[in-house]
Amino acid sequence: MARIGLKQGVLAAVAGVLVASAAQAGGLERSGYNIDLLFDPSDYAAEATATYVNPQRDLKNVTDINPANGIGSNGIGGGSTSVRDTESYWAPRIGVKAGLGDSIDCMADYSQPWGAHTNPGKNWMGANDNIETKVESDNYAATCSYKWEMGPGVVRIIGGGFYQEVSGFKDRLVAPPIAFLPLSLTGVGRLELEGDGWGWRAGVAYEIPEYAMRASLVYNSKVDLDNLSGFIDLRQFAFPGGVLGTKYDVSGSASMPDSLELKVQSGIAPGWLAFGSVKWTDWSQLQVLRFTPDEPAPGRLPTTLDLLYRDGWTISGGIGHKFTDQWSGAVSLTWDRGTSHGYGSQTDTWLLGTGVSYTPTENVELRLAGSVGILTSGSSGPVDFEGQTIGNEVTYDFDNDFVGAISTSLKVRF
Repeated sequence: MARIGLKQGVLAAVAGVLVASAAQAGGLERSGYNIDLLFDPSDYAAEATATYVNPQRDLKNVTDINPANGIGSNGIGGGSTSVRDTESYWAPRIGVKAGLGDSIDCMADYSQPWGAHTNPGKNWMGANDNIETKVESDNYAATCSYKWEMGPGVVRIIGGGFYQEVSGFKDRLVAPPIAFLPLSLTGVGRLELEGDGWGWRAGVAYEIPEYAMRASLVYNSKVDLDNLSGFIDLRQFAFPGGVLGTKYDVSGSASMPDSLELKVQSGIAPGWLAFGSVKWTDWSQLQVLRFTPDEPAPGRLPTTLDLLYRDGWTISGGIGHKFTDQWSGAVSLTWDRGTSHGYGSQTDTWLLGTGVSYTPTENVELRLAGSVGILTSGSSGPVDFEGQTIGNEVTYDFDNDFVGAISTSLKVRF
């Protein structure tokens, strides 16, 4: 095995590759959780990262399968049978780390771990299922570790907590426009929600700096959003007889998933590093989310968000190399198991990542990483869930589609 010889630049390149490669995982994941900054050997460090992701999921052979929707999804003769479903997005992360004596390290960070944005619009055959859906999150975390020598290396016990805010909305066509009313109604309804909650993390790590070896296992708890609340807006909808819909408050509950991640890296030859990770995420707890009116009344209807996710698995591995004292690079291959299974378009994803790290001085690191990949093909249609049919508005197919990501990062040590 390689002895010392690996500077922090290789580890920085590895981290950059993994950030870019993990940016298109299943469920509602965007950047997930990351505590790599905690392991920085400096007394103090600050890091800022921005990742841009461009998924290009295209739906085709779209069929409106609910006769109650009228003639075509918009009720006036049809809509497009093919459409771009996804939108690109940014995933930022900011963190600071401090060494408190010889045994304690602590970090604080801000990130946006969860999110989603689909925007097929209102002129496709599936408008009764979705016009636009957007989910956003903000996560504020503090994590510490206590370390001591054991054998040839160092053991760390890791613990921390985080506060999370989640919000979002969904627009869909509730009914075709009703032209005979004096008002010009679109028939579009909106569900808008927000909530917050707390979570915690715990883990253990073992490091042998002489061999550039580190293994860590970290569990992140679920975040219960028991106060999830918002409104349904049906003011662009009219019931039979011309009775206009209203806007009213609704509430419900959901939990953002817990996860368990194993990361391993080790020097394998002078100037060379191998790394890999396996992560499980409990997306299967998000099935059918139910929201009911706070004050029931005629015309105030309950609704659901139908996700039907299964657990996510992400496996990644790669190689890093130090070219000079200032330059290093890495390549990786990542597989993410799709969380959709019969309903939805989140199928397996394969990503090839690469990254470079430039260290002009001992105190500054610049990273640039990117990945390209494939969103694998599949189809979506009605499925049975606890005796009810989910996805009975629309069916569609999709081919293998492209996804790309680029990540840039600046780290300063002092």
